[in-house]
Amino acid sequence: MPELPEVETVRRTLAPELEGRTITAVSFCWPRTCVGDASATERGLAGQRIERLDRHGKYLLFRLRKDGRESLLVVHLRMTGNLLLNGERGEYTRATMALEGGALLVFQDIRKFGRWEWSEGLPARLAALGPDPLEIGPDEFTARLAGRNARLKALLLDQEFLRGLGNIYADEALFLARLHPLRSAASVGPRKARDLHAAIQEVLRNAIGAGGTSIRDYRDSRGEPGGFQRQIRIYGKAGEPCATCRARVRRVVVAQRSTHFCPRCQRL
Repeated sequence: MPELPEVETVRRTLAPELEGRTITAVSFCWPRTCVGDASATERGLAGQRIERLDRHGKYLLFRLRKDGRESLLVVHLRMTGNLLLNGERGEYTRATMALEGGALLVFQDIRKFGRWEWSEGLPARLAALGPDPLEIGPDEFTARLAGRNARLKALLLDQEFLRGLGNIYADEALFLARLHPLRSAASVGPRKARDLHAAIQEVLRNAIGAGGTSIRDYRDSRGEPGGFQRQIRIYGKAGEPCATCRARVRRVVVAQRSTHFCPRCQRL
């Protein structure tokens, strides 16, 4: 699933091309891609000017304006969604957005889990998400971690704790901070909490710099794969020697997600 770095990469590559342009038509090839009435959404989006592209966790936000009224198009890529600028329509095309000047934004989604939602403002479920891990400071992060009894890996995946962090980057950050994924968050002192905060931000910034991670389906808006998979040190490496100490990387399941750690570098 595209996580914060992938969605941020899509935002950065699309923003210069879309901001300031007017939507001329939207078509849902798979109506269930649209949250709500697809036909009404198609009519409502026509004529909207894209003021700005933002990111809210793993969600892409199109900030729109028409006739002096602001609205929001929320796009969630989910498992296999890709937004391709001037891409070709194909078997997996679920929605298209035509823009003034002839540009076409194509939404491809093999598994059909991606969603587009047009609303007057930020939906309540998104407003309830936690702070962005790239914006939260070390003091606030340490305070949010204190007293939480959840296991570290499960807590990092909780979008109400931090929005946008997912499986790959949680594993990488815990490895960088030398913290065991099954450790209780409440047992982490202020120094190690700051280490984890720094590790999360370092991993995310490096991943954004590499254009995200392409293990299977992810592509940016130009159709290019990310490159962070070549920098991964722990995720998906069960049974392989640790890049730091050569102990065998182990895999467990936490919060129904595969979790990878080094038993020597990340002691419980």
